[in-house]
Amino acid sequence: MYILFEGIDGCGKSTQIELLKSHFNAVVTKEPGGTKLGVKLREILLHSDVKSKEAELLLFLADRAEHFKEVIEPNLDKYILSDRGFISGIAYAMSGGFDMNFLIELNRFALSGIMPQKVVLFTITKEEAIKRVHTRGELDKIESRGFDYLMQIQDNMLKVVDHLEIETLIVDASKSIEEINKEIINFIGE
Repeated sequence: MYILFEGIDGCGKSTQIELLKSHFNAVVTKEPGGTKLGVKLREILLHSDVKSKEAELLLFLADRAEHFKEVIEPNLDKYILSDRGFISGIAYAMSGGFDMNFLIELNRFALSGIMPQKVVLFTITKEEAIKRVHTRGELDKIESRGFDYLMQIQDNMLKVVDHLEIETLIVDASKSIEEINKEIINFIGE
């Protein structure tokens, strides 16, 4: 089962994936950066000066297509927990003015038409996001766009999952780690 974990930085995705991987004996991956090519693309996307929003979108899609062929497709018979994926990709691209339906079609192409079976989307308040991200140290290129921007991305993610017909759990990231963990286990185990 291919499960996508989505949410803005600092919402707790990585913490939950770490707790869940042994519970489900899962393949754990992330986007961007889950392949050799992805590591290079992640470095370009987060730490270089890509000026064109079209180029940025295409770099994310290249990573997604490579990631699908290398990591997702060979493991579809297992639990796959992916730290980010196409929903956040669409949400970020929407903030650049791209149409959601156009982006969905591009992502279907990059994913060879195979979408995740379930999505876990973490939501967080702006105040809590600021607190969590600042405790981690230096901001990357996307985080440095500001917290109003990140909250817009979160709103876009909610719009995307509302539009798609993928079973989705919306998680309130302010709950305790244990509460969230139980909620996700129940959701995945359904």
